[in-house]
Amino acid sequence: MIKHIVFDVGKVLVDFDWQGFFDSLEFPPDVYEKVADATVRSELWNEFDRSKMSDEDILEGFLERAPGCEEEVMRFWDNIGNTIKCYAYTPSWISSLQEKGYGVYLLSNYPRRIYSQSIHELSFVEDVDGAVFSFEVQATKPEPEIYEALMEKYQLQPTECVFIDDNRNNIIAANQLGMATIHFHTKSQAEEELKSLGVVC
Repeated sequence: MIKHIVFDVGKVLVDFDWQGFFDSLEFPPDVYEKVADATVRSELWNEFDRSKMSDEDILEGFLERAPGCEEEVMRFWDNIGNTIKCYAYTPSWISSLQEKGYGVYLLSNYPRRIYSQSIHELSFVEDVDGAVFSFEVQATKPEPEIYEALMEKYQLQPTECVFIDDNRNNIIAANQLGMATIHFHTKSQAEEELKSLGVVC
């Protein structure tokens, strides 16, 4: 029986729209590609999510990967919280599930710096029953440690949880740990799958 709904945050409860933000910075096409490859599309981005490295070392790595684009990398870095926009449906979706008796939790890869710069878009964090972010535990999905951290912190049983994420690899990892899972595409699709699991939406 499902008692708890565990949400990923990015692309499920908030939009992580780095492309739109890059567009707003009006980078020339070649610079756009260089900065994207050096930051959000680089292997270093996962370490940014993990936040085991210092922000200074992460920034240095981004800059090293985009020679000649230091100014553009810094414009992105200094305003990185602007990549996050809360979906209009998020607060009411969370409160509706809680009103029906479900525990609502968050489990998300999220860098410390973006969290601090986007806190105004994350007001719902104060309303959920619990949350674990990658920067807090220095582990990232799909590593089992981050899922286990949520289970241990809030004394949850995996078989009583359904995990909703837009990333298939993260879904597979949660399923292997005993959680029911939903591969998120849209809110309406996720709600239909919740209903199929016996969740009252």
